[in-house]
Amino acid sequence: MVNQFLEKTIDSKEIYQGKIISVHLEQVELPNGKQASREIVRHPGAVAIVAITEDGRIVMVRQFRKPLDQTIFEIPAGKLEKGEDPLACAKRELIEETGYSAQEMKAIVSFYTSPGFADEFIYIYEAKGLTVGEATPDEDEFVDLHLLTLEEAMDKITSGEIIDAKTVFAVYYWQNQYLKKGAHA
Repeated sequence: MVNQFLEKTIDSKEIYQGKIISVHLEQVELPNGKQASREIVRHPGAVAIVAITEDGRIVMVRQFRKPLDQTIFEIPAGKLEKGEDPLACAKRELIEETGYSAQEMKAIVSFYTSPGFADEFIYIYEAKGLTVGEATPDEDEFVDLHLLTLEEAMDKITSGEIIDAKTVFAVYYWQNQYLKKGAHA
């Protein structure tokens, strides 16, 4: 089947290459034959982890995010290295940011974060059987570890302290799993 909405790339120029992302300016031909420009952020992808402790609290980090100019709560997450397996990255990032390691990790969902301008693809994992250890954040990473109850996490969504999509998803996923278990108890 031919995609009736396909935008054919006529020209592509890399206009910025950074440490993590690159930005491309593409000239495209639209389905109606006209041309348009598209600015596209290329990103290597990422992972994030929904980690729930044995006593029923979600593992989060609190950190400053310069694009937002504020400190927010997030689930542990990180960028994929070139050629890195997402599961291996999730295990590494959980330990680096929180000190926790998991006996079991399973993929729960993956998605594009902002398909209107970026190709970043994130893999979300659920971590179970957590063991406490020592965090080893990157030298430019400053995070505080927080363990929140479901009620506290929901309150932080309402208050605007949890505002990024992956973390909002994680809290609602956790709530859904909790409700499912309650329905079967």
